[in-house]
Amino acid sequence: MIKEKARELVAKMTLEEKASLCSGKDFWYLKTIERLGLPAIMLTDGPHGLRKQLSSSEDLGISENVPAVCFPTAAAMACSFDPNLLHEVGEAIAQECLQEGVSVLLGPGMNIKRSPLCGRNFEYYSEDPYLSGRLAAAFIEGVQSRGVGTSLKHFAANNQEKRRLTVDAVMDKRTFREIYLAGFEYAVKKASPWTVMCSYNRVFGEFASQNIYLLTRILREEWGFEGLVVSDWGAVVDRVKALAAGLDLEMPHLGPTHDERVAQAVADGKIPVEVLDHAAENVTTLILRSQGHESCRYDASAHHALARRVAAESAVLLKNADHLLPGSTSATAAVIGAFAQIPRYQGSGSSRITPIQVDDACVELEKLGLHFEYAEGYREASDLPDDTLIAEACRTAAGKDIVYLFAGLPDRYESETFDREHLSLPQSHNRLIEAVSEVNRNVVVILYCGGVVELPWADKVKSILLLQLGGEAVGGAAADLLLGLVNPSGKLAESWPLKLEDNPSYNYFPGFPLTVEYREALFVGYRYYDSARVSVRFPFGFGLSYTSFGLSDLRLSSDQISDGDTLQVSCRVTNTGSRAGSEVIQLYVAKKDSVIIRAEQELKGFAKVHLAPGENREVQFDLSSRDFAYYNIHLSDWHVEEGEYEIRVGSSSRNIELKQSLRLTTKIKADLPDMRQETPCYYRLPQGLVVSDEEFSRLLGRALPPRERVKGSPHTNNSTITDIQDNWFGRILKGVLDRKVVQLGAKDPFLKTMAEKIIKDMPLRFLTMLGRDSMSILQVEGLVDLLNGRVLKGIRKLRKPS
Repeated sequence: MIKEKARELVAKMTLEEKASLCSGKDFWYLKTIERLGLPAIMLTDGPHGLRKQLSSSEDLGISENVPAVCFPTAAAMACSFDPNLLHEVGEAIAQECLQEGVSVLLGPGMNIKRSPLCGRNFEYYSEDPYLSGRLAAAFIEGVQSRGVGTSLKHFAANNQEKRRLTVDAVMDKRTFREIYLAGFEYAVKKASPWTVMCSYNRVFGEFASQNIYLLTRILREEWGFEGLVVSDWGAVVDRVKALAAGLDLEMPHLGPTHDERVAQAVADGKIPVEVLDHAAENVTTLILRSQGHESCRYDASAHHALARRVAAESAVLLKNADHLLPGSTSATAAVIGAFAQIPRYQGSGSSRITPIQVDDACVELEKLGLHFEYAEGYREASDLPDDTLIAEACRTAAGKDIVYLFAGLPDRYESETFDREHLSLPQSHNRLIEAVSEVNRNVVVILYCGGVVELPWADKVKSILLLQLGGEAVGGAAADLLLGLVNPSGKLAESWPLKLEDNPSYNYFPGFPLTVEYREALFVGYRYYDSARVSVRFPFGFGLSYTSFGLSDLRLSSDQISDGDTLQVSCRVTNTGSRAGSEVIQLYVAKKDSVIIRAEQELKGFAKVHLAPGENREVQFDLSSRDFAYYNIHLSDWHVEEGEYEIRVGSSSRNIELKQSLRLTTKIKADLPDMRQETPCYYRLPQGLVVSDEEFSRLLGRALPPRERVKGSPHTNNSTITDIQDNWFGRILKGVLDRKVVQLGAKDPFLKTMAEKIIKDMPLRFLTMLGRDSMSILQVEGLVDLLNGRVLKGIRKLRKPS
C-alpha cells in the first residue's frame, strides 16, 4: 500500500524534484515537497542511544545534543548473548526517537571485529558473523516494532578507521561472503531494516557507494532487500555512478551540484529514468512510513533502570579466584580509581550521546550499604603514574578485606576516526594495579573499556570484572554485580589474545596507503586461535558465574542427513551451584578431514537460560544445511561438503563439554575448492600464519592491486591531504586545515586529536563536509584542477558560487 502510494507520488514529480529528493536537505533532514504533502523527516545517529543534534549542521561530526539515555555500547550488549535484551533496548530507543521526532535511527553497526585495534570496535558486536547477525536483527526488530526505522551499517568491510574513507578492502570472495557479509545477510532477511547504509571504503576496487555488485547484485537481487540504501555521511564519490549502482539517498546535503548532475544524466539518456524513479520511490516510501505515529513521552527513569539491567546482564566475570566475589557489605573495603566516580561509559565520535544521568559507582555502592575508603589512584587525564596517588591508594588498600579497583581505557585511547596503536592500559592504571596487589591479595579489578586490553597483572589479582563501555548506568550495574544483587552471565563476544602479535591480522593491519589486505582470510578471531592452537587470555564465549552449570544428554534427531534437511539438536543444562544464574549454551559445528580451507569450528547456535539452584532444562537447536555450508565461488552459492561433521556444545569455544558426530550428504555436486597445493599456508596454521604474495594472489584469483599511489599520477577528489603535501597548493591547504585543528583544540583537546587523525587521511572531496567552512563540490574540483596544473580552469571553478 505504501509503495503504491509512493509510486503515485513520484509519477507526479518533475525530473528535478526526483533528483533533488535523492539527497538530504541538510545534515540530518530529508527534503520536503510541499505540493505533494511530503514533509521533511529526520535521520540521526544512535547505535546505543539517541544522538539528536541541537543544530542542523556540524563541524567534523561533533555538536551539542539533546539529552537521551545512554545504553551500553554494542561491544557490551553483545556479551549478553541475549537477542531478547537487544530487542528491548531497541524498543526503548525508538520511544526516545518518537518523542524527539526522529524517523530513522542510524544503527546498528555490525562490522566484524577483524582486529582488536579498530578504533570503532566499541560500536560493533563481535568477531563472529552468526552472533552479530542475530543480535543486529533483534535490535532492528525492537526499534522498528515502534514505527521508527533503522539503518544497518556499514555495508561492507569497514573494519578499520585508518584510511576508511578511501582504502580498498582486498579479500577473496569466499571470505567476504562467510565472514563480512553473512551477518548483514541474516539481519536483512530476518529483520528487513528500513535502510542500509553503505560504507566509505572500496570493496573489490570500487567504492561501496557506487558498487553495483554490493548494492544491487547482492543486497537487492540475492537478498531481496526492498528498503532504501543511504550513503554514509560524505561517502558519495560520483553521484551519477552511485545512483546507477543502487544508492538511493545521498547524505548530507552538499549543495545542488550532484542533484543537477543526476537530472542531466537522466535527461541525456545516460541513466534510464526508471533508475531515478526507483530511487525516488524508495525515498518517498521511507517518508511515508514515518508518518502517522502518535506522539510519545518516554519514562527516563524506566529507561535508565533498563540501561542498568542491560549493563549488568552484559558484564563478563573473567576471573574469580577463591570466590572473592560477590563481596559483602560487612567486609572492610577500599574503592580505588578515578573511574569509580567518573566512569568511562561510552565511546567517542558520531555515536557519542549526551546522557540524562551518569551513575557514580561509589554512590551506588554506598546506597547498597557498603562502607569503604576511597582513593583516586590516577589522574584521568594523564597516562603517567602519580607516585603520590599510588602511595595513597596503597595505604587505603592495606589491611582491607577486599579492594575494588576501577581501571580501563580513557577516551583518547579509542574513538571513531583513529585506530588504537596497542592494547595496553595507561601506565598509570597498570602501575596502580601492580602496586595495590602487592599490599593486598584480595583485589578485584573492574574494567571499563571498549575492547580487548592486555592484562600483565592478571595473575596478581583475584578477580576481574569486565563492564566494557556499559552506558550511563554502568556504575550502578557495577555495584549490583560486586555485591551479588546480580549474578554475572555475560560471555565474551570476541577472543582476548595474550598479546597483540597473536592476532591473525597483526601483520596485515591497517595496511597500505591504497589497500588493506585481508590475508588471514576466514581465520578471524576464534576461527584462527582454535584452528592454530594458539593460547589465549580468554577464549570467545568465555564468562564465569557466581554459580556453576553442567551440560548433559546431547541428542541429534539423526546421525545422517542431507542438504535441505533440518537437524534437531538438544541437550540438558543444570544449575549445579547454590545461586540462581544464567548460562549461555553454545553450539559449534566442525567438519572432520575437510579438503577445503576451514576453521576448526564455527558457532551455529546459542541460547541463554536462567535457572534456579538445582534446576535443569532441555535446550533445543535447529540446524539447516546452511549451518554446514561454505560459499562456493564457482557456483556463486552456498554448498555443503559431504562427509563427517561433529556437533559440539559447551560454554565457550575452548570449553566443549559434549560432542556427537553425524554424516552429511549433498544432492548438489560441485568441485570442492581444494587449495592444499596452491595455498598450503592456510592448512598448517599451527606453524604460524605467514601468507606470501603468491599464495594470497592465488586465494584472490587475481593479481594484487597497487598498494601505493604512483608518484606523479594526476590528483583526483580522492587524493588525500597527505598525497598533496608535495604540491604548492597542497601545502597552502594543509596550512589552512592545520589552523582549523588548532582552533578546535582550543575548545576541546580531544577534538583536536580526532581532527588531526581525520585530516591526515582525508580525501579532498571531504572538504565539502567541514560545516560552515565547507567548499562546494565545484570548488573541490577546481582545487583538483589547480593541483594538476590546470590553473585557469581551477580558478574559475573556485570562484563559482556553490
